[in-house]
Amino acid sequence: QVRLVESGGGLVQAGGSLRLSCAASGSIFNINTMRWYRQAPGKQRELVALITNGGSTNYADSVKGRFTISRDNAKNTVYLQMNSLKPEDTAVYYCNADGVTTVVPGFYDSWGQGTQVTVSS
Repeated sequence: QVRLVESGGGLVQAGGSLRLSCAASGSIFNINTMRWYRQAPGKQRELVALITNGGSTNYADSVKGRFTISRDNAKNTVYLQMNSLKPEDTAVYYCNADGVTTVVPGFYDSWGQGTQVTVSS
C-alpha cells in the first residue's frame, strides 16, 4: 500500500500564493509520475500539473506561468507552488502518484484525500 497525504491548502485572497505538499509513504520501490488534480464544485476533476521521475513537467493552460510543480525524490514528496491565485482556482486539490511497490501486486496508482484551496476576490 502507498499512501499520499496532502497539506498546505487554505484561504487566500486573489493575487496571493499557496504551496501545497504531498508526501508518499508505504511500500514504495519507486515513484514514476506525480500529479496534482483539482475539482471545483459541480465540475469534473481536472489535471493541473504533472512531473515525471526525470523531472519533466506539464501544466494545464489555465495555470501556466502561475503554478510550479516540483518534487523531492529523497523525501517522496511533490509540491505545487501556486502564485497569482484567482477565484477560479478555488477547488479541492488532489495528489496522485504511480509507480512500483515492494510487495505484490507490484504496481500502484494512489490518491490523496484532497486539500481545499479557496481564493477570495
